Amino acid sequence: MRTLIVFALVGFGAQLVDGALGMAYGVTSTSLLLLLGTNPAAASASVHLAEVGTTIAAGASHWRFGNVDWKLVLRLGVPGAIGAFLGATVLSALSTEDAAPYMAGVLLALGVYILVRFSVRPPRVSKERTSPHRSRFLSPLGLIAGFVDASGGGGWGPVATPALLTAGKTAPRTVVGSVDTSEFLVAVAASIGFFVGLGSEVLDPYTVGGLLLGGVLAAPVAAWLVTKIPSTVLGTAVGGLIVLTNTRTILRALDVADSARTVVYLVVVGVWVAAVAIAVAKLRQVAAEEPAEATAGSEPTPTVVRD
Repeated sequence: MRTLIVFALVGFGAQLVDGALGMAYGVTSTSLLLLLGTNPAAASASVHLAEVGTTIAAGASHWRFGNVDWKLVLRLGVPGAIGAFLGATVLSALSTEDAAPYMAGVLLALGVYILVRFSVRPPRVSKERTSPHRSRFLSPLGLIAGFVDASGGGGWGPVATPALLTAGKTAPRTVVGSVDTSEFLVAVAASIGFFVGLGSEVLDPYTVGGLLLGGVLAAPVAAWLVTKIPSTVLGTAVGGLIVLTNTRTILRALDVADSARTVVYLVVVGVWVAAVAIAVAKLRQVAAEEPAEATAGSEPTPTVVRD
């Protein structure tokens, strides 16, 4: 019972972050399972099976709050499912440790770009509720993100979300809601692939059940939260999370000493906090300017008297 509660708390926290930022459920949950000594393939299989339920709850919640673009869900999710199945069945046995630092470097660059863009110079078009992207962009993105997610124990959000946010053509809440919803297809395909490759005997019902319970409870809270956070603050938060997550991956791959890692983490968190503060300050500045502009626009037009 205690184990179930622990994993439920982990699932709740992971889904709260994932539902609000469009990423980190798999990364958080898988990291804990690996810390407890779970086999990497079994850890990824457990997380993806739990995600079948959590993504249903997340998708329904995001749909309820108007955060979903269904065309984006299908164009991204279907190729994502194909990539996830391939990653789970054919290539999940191969080590991805060598590729992780390079992959993390690309994601780190995207994270820095998003962090700076949303905090210092927010995208001019950031309120569009439908994505203008076509299948020729979304199909390879979904395929790669799905493969990384299944073979690495997480990565659907960290790959798909920043790529969509970088363009600055869709509202962050729509990106987050659509990526979360499309993850259902990815989770189902990955779970089928893991059942084919591993069988069901490697799965622990307490692990899967706890992650599922916590995630389902957190889904509506996260979907509501994403509608309340301004796009500039949400984008900055997403960028900071990407930077911090992939900095950790790179430092571990390079075997950097713990003391040095701590310093780097503190610097990254400090920059992240400063960026969020800048985004909030700009948001308040815009809010203060809007009433002034409205007042100026409501002034009566002087009457010109003609002789």
